[in-house]
Amino acid sequence: MPSPYRAIFAAPGAKGFSTAGFFGRMTLSMMSIGIVTMVSQLTGRYGLAGALSATVAVADAVAGPQISRLVDRHGQRRVLRPATLITTAALAGLLVSTQQRWPDWTLFVFSAGVGCVPSVGAMVRARWAAIYGDSPHLLHTAYSAESVIDEVCFIFGPIISIGLSTSWFPEAGPLLAGCFLIGGVFALTAQRATEPVPHPRGEHSGGSALRSPGLQVLVATFVATGVIFGSLDVVTVAFADDQGHKSAASLVLAVCALGSCLAGAVYGLLRFKSAPYRRWLLGVCAMAVSMIPLQLVGNLPFLAVALFVAGLSIAPTMVTTMALVEQHVPRAKLTEGMTWTSTGLAVGFALGSSAAGWVVDASGPAAGYAVSGVAGALAAAVAFLGYRRLRPAPHREGSGAHDRDEQRVAELGGERRGPAREDRDALQRGGAGGGGPQGG
Repeated sequence: MPSPYRAIFAAPGAKGFSTAGFFGRMTLSMMSIGIVTMVSQLTGRYGLAGALSATVAVADAVAGPQISRLVDRHGQRRVLRPATLITTAALAGLLVSTQQRWPDWTLFVFSAGVGCVPSVGAMVRARWAAIYGDSPHLLHTAYSAESVIDEVCFIFGPIISIGLSTSWFPEAGPLLAGCFLIGGVFALTAQRATEPVPHPRGEHSGGSALRSPGLQVLVATFVATGVIFGSLDVVTVAFADDQGHKSAASLVLAVCALGSCLAGAVYGLLRFKSAPYRRWLLGVCAMAVSMIPLQLVGNLPFLAVALFVAGLSIAPTMVTTMALVEQHVPRAKLTEGMTWTSTGLAVGFALGSSAAGWVVDASGPAAGYAVSGVAGALAAAVAFLGYRRLRPAPHREGSGAHDRDEQRVAELGGERRGPAREDRDALQRGGAGGGGPQGG
């Protein structure tokens, strides 16, 4: 493991919560594609499959920020465990209602419950911010590591989910996704030493984190980005089915995640002097351009190559996005702020999967990639119009909460937030690599 990654995992408890977060996030990569595969296997209706996937995403968009806001106030353990139990109960209802051919409206009701899943990725990144919030180099590497883990989930998650649903029984993929969620969340919340300190209600003045102009730009852009992801999932499954190799869809989607994984791993080793908002704009534009070759696909090998290239811009853009959220959102609302970006993706995913499903049913699989192309152009346009709002704010409210965190660290002997400042400085000098500070 390169020295910057060794440095971040030297913090006590870092390996444990990151590993738990990996298993918890496998659900994200398996659930939607598993529902699409399950419903299309049992009913042959891609429109219904896409609409159910969209329902999950919309419910996640509504419930996700509220769950994270409660986490900021009451702590991860007290909120995540009940939310996870609600999600898994709804998932059980969805599997039974699909298998028993209950009326369509019951599928939508249970899908809405499945969407109440907590944002495990935001919870893990909040722990990294609590440990390395005053060490930009190490926090950049930590966010890069988490983006790599995200992509590893998306490499193996679809393969497992689609493979189980097509070779064993249709409900197998979503069922295993629910098991990963329960195991990951309960393992994560069992690790109390690295859990960020909750912030009382009085520190949440000023309303939602979404009132930040910079966060508004990120979320709006991520809605269009989510359309890309949602449409790619549905259209790729339909395209592979049309080619007579439906199970190969998981491998093709994994190639996209592999490109993102490799790019994220390299990105975490680099140190930048340019402003993060400029790198973010470049990443969004690169993602938009990478949608153009998809309009020309005619077979699965060409599709795999095109998706690999498209994946190269995903993880670096996500890493920079988390750094921008950390800059523009008060510490007392950090988990909520990170979840709002996921919410933007969820809303876009809902729109993209639903629109792509109807386009596939009406005009065929190849035409569905037009949805991805239009979404990429829209994402670039929104980013161009609003990126100036992402310039660093002169002052971030919530410093008082940060001071209380530091006081709590002293009381707990440093366990709460990992190595002491002197240890982190030593890690930076000896292991984190050279270069200027992240951002401008």
